[in-house]
Amino acid sequence: MIRRIKGTNDIIEDSYVWEWVEDKLRSVSKKFGFSEIRTPIFEATELFKRGVGTDTDIVQKEMYTFEDKGGRSITLRPEGTAPVMRAFVEHSLDSRGLPQKLFYIGPMFRYEKPQAGRLRQFHQYGAELIGSSRPEADVEIIVLAVEALKALGLKEFKLKINSTGCEKCRPKYKEALKEYYKPLLPKLCDDCQIRYDRNILRLLDCKKDAQYAKSAPIILDYLCDECKEHFNRVKELLDTLGVDYEVDPTIVRGLDYYTRTVFEITSTSLGAQDALAGGGRYDHLIEELGGRTTPSVGFAMGMERVMIALEREKKLPDKPSPQVYVVAVEDEQRPRALSIAFELSKEFIVETDVMGRKMKSQFKNASKLGAHYVIIVGEEEMKSEIYTLKNMFDGSQVKLSLSEIKRRLKEEKCDSNLQWH
Repeated sequence: MIRRIKGTNDIIEDSYVWEWVEDKLRSVSKKFGFSEIRTPIFEATELFKRGVGTDTDIVQKEMYTFEDKGGRSITLRPEGTAPVMRAFVEHSLDSRGLPQKLFYIGPMFRYEKPQAGRLRQFHQYGAELIGSSRPEADVEIIVLAVEALKALGLKEFKLKINSTGCEKCRPKYKEALKEYYKPLLPKLCDDCQIRYDRNILRLLDCKKDAQYAKSAPIILDYLCDECKEHFNRVKELLDTLGVDYEVDPTIVRGLDYYTRTVFEITSTSLGAQDALAGGGRYDHLIEELGGRTTPSVGFAMGMERVMIALEREKKLPDKPSPQVYVVAVEDEQRPRALSIAFELSKEFIVETDVMGRKMKSQFKNASKLGAHYVIIVGEEEMKSEIYTLKNMFDGSQVKLSLSEIKRRLKEEKCDSNLQWH
């Protein structure tokens, strides 16, 4: 038997949860004025080397890279921002006016050790606000991420923000970090010993060496006046909007393209792997990819982690059940049952038997599926075109025409999970 590849999942029983989550995320994104973009799942490898950074773990260790039949180096996308920026440049989206507000939902690929909420094929929801350097843009993106989680019903999460400065003030901070970590080098993990020269900021978010980060120099002490003003304005706006947050100087994010504002949203209901979403400002990424300098800000949300958080907080939606199950008493009535089911399916969720079950077994199947009503089609019903409508919850029955049944069903109230009451 051929089995799925390690680090991947078949989404079967929970597919309705994914559909529900995606619908919620699309809805809140559109309310904020964002439009959906769908990029290819593979891109030229150079896009991620230039966009994400050659010194990141993603590029060095985690990318699925291969040579195609044309001899080109191709990589399955490990994150969503670089492809969106590539599309922005390639299609000259700036000619349509700024800002451009785009969101995406889709699979990403990284060769990591599979853990709870972290797979080799995983899924992200993300949003990018392209074209504004103002703190208001940062705040809109942060609020969108927060409101997306709230729209799903999640409450047990925490927003943490920081500033990583800019090309003016960051070099001095990196020098201070190197001085601090230099005597600690023999004690650092193998990865951090490599990061010391290649990407010193990454030492701050290493889980293994977290105890050293607590006493490290703080980036906020090295910000230039412009970055201080920008960060203070972000905080003021969040305060004005009543958004709770915590300033965490250790947040640097793992990608090279971030500048100034960075943020993470963590779940208090998860364990060590508690990150739900993260993002920040990247003012030079589009320029790095060959476009004009265009300031931008965005975030990505790990959907597998969100699913776990929904389960922990008991916020998962109920599985949709049929509103109506059409039962044929005998084989002679099956064509009419199919016809009724087809007619009702234009407006309602309908099931009918296609397995040749006897009437008793059809009722059992209707109960198993959680159908609210059963329509019984027998010889008498065929002649009179008046059908028995049985409420499977209280056992009551009435005889109605098909038009009256439709009217009765429309009068019922149905919530967003398609559960009738």
